[in-house]
Amino acid sequence: MKTQRRVSAAVVALLLGGAGIALAASPAQAAETTFKVKCVPPAGGGGPVEGDTTAKITAPATAKVGDEVDVVWETVKPASNNTDLMVIPQDSVLPTGVITVGGGGGELKVAGEKKNPEIPKKAPMVMSAMKGKLKLTKAGKITLTPGAYDVAVTFPIGTFTTKCAPVGDVGAGATIDVAAGSTGGTTTGGTTTGGTTTGGTTTGGATTGGATTGGSGGQTDFPGKAVDVKFDCGATVPGGITTPVTVNARKNGGRYDLTVKTAKDAMKAPLPLPKGALKPSMQIRLGGADTGVVKVNGPANAEPIGQGAGVSLSDMTGTYTPGKTGKTTLSPSDMAIEVTMAPGSTPLTVPCKAASSAVSLELDTTAQEGGSGSPATTGGSGGSGGSAAASGGLAETGAQDGGGVKALALVAGTVILLGGAVFTFTPWRRLRGIR
Repeated sequence: MKTQRRVSAAVVALLLGGAGIALAASPAQAAETTFKVKCVPPAGGGGPVEGDTTAKITAPATAKVGDEVDVVWETVKPASNNTDLMVIPQDSVLPTGVITVGGGGGELKVAGEKKNPEIPKKAPMVMSAMKGKLKLTKAGKITLTPGAYDVAVTFPIGTFTTKCAPVGDVGAGATIDVAAGSTGGTTTGGTTTGGTTTGGTTTGGATTGGATTGGSGGQTDFPGKAVDVKFDCGATVPGGITTPVTVNARKNGGRYDLTVKTAKDAMKAPLPLPKGALKPSMQIRLGGADTGVVKVNGPANAEPIGQGAGVSLSDMTGTYTPGKTGKTTLSPSDMAIEVTMAPGSTPLTVPCKAASSAVSLELDTTAQEGGSGSPATTGGSGGSGGSAAASGGLAETGAQDGGGVKALALVAGTVILLGGAVFTFTPWRRLRGIR
């Protein structure tokens, strides 16, 4: 009899214990909310745009103080489709976000995983669910409202992040009814962080040689030496880029026709590039006797560049009209690359500031009417304008050594991605400038 009583008591205790567990654990409940967001694409991807998105927030309907509950943010409807320019690779999209915890709970950081199918052109964007753990320390009704979120897309050349934030009021996605418990604690939103991949930087080799001083004696061609220039391109290319640049000159009366060269076929194109996609320009800074800058421009690529083919920037040309007499130095300075992915579209520009440079060429100059001689000079030749292509007798940089401008090709690939504005949240025709 005693044994039977013990067994019965154990069964009752188990049942009560099971009932207690069932009462403490609440089934998850989910609620959807649609709201407008303003998204800022990566540098070079265009201006801020707006779109609507629908989020589903899942959390327990009831809990007690001291519980740590799972919260899930699922994107039911993305703000827009992928662009018509590129396929987003499988397992490359990483979303992270912040949920506002109403009722004194602060904020909860949530993060997804890099788990997505390959996203074809024009197909709806697909993002994994973002998750986090929330510890409850206060009784009452706790609301969970989706807030700002980031979407990082990783390609072979780097990771590019679009930052989005709500515009206007956002409705609560879910509500938790928190009962008083026996234990409290500190309210801390669970934080899950996703990994970030950054594009590497490759340094091109430099060709050495002394700068040639232009003087009398009938000399007309003045080849410069290749100098490594380090460019800071901001968030577009993490860590910046370093590449050899050569400034060559050909005397044309009292002026000099400049040809600025970079290495050729430095890397394989990560994506197909259409005809006319890449158009480079650079500023050549004057020093010594003269001051100011001369802008040189290169034509766009004349032929399409297939995926995996070599990528080169065209030679850049401009005219330098001396404003002072004496020895004048010419050094590569800031660079910009315009990207046009479709005829008639608005070009996107990736600016790169020269963080370090050196003198590529020194000339014996004689002041000319309308010459440079001013720090404010930003045109083709300090008022004279115009450009002329110089060919024979100029130094070739990088074509023989095969080292090349890998970093510049990295920029080319980068701006193609940014030109597509991976997460523009707006019809592509707006970025093409169609009104």
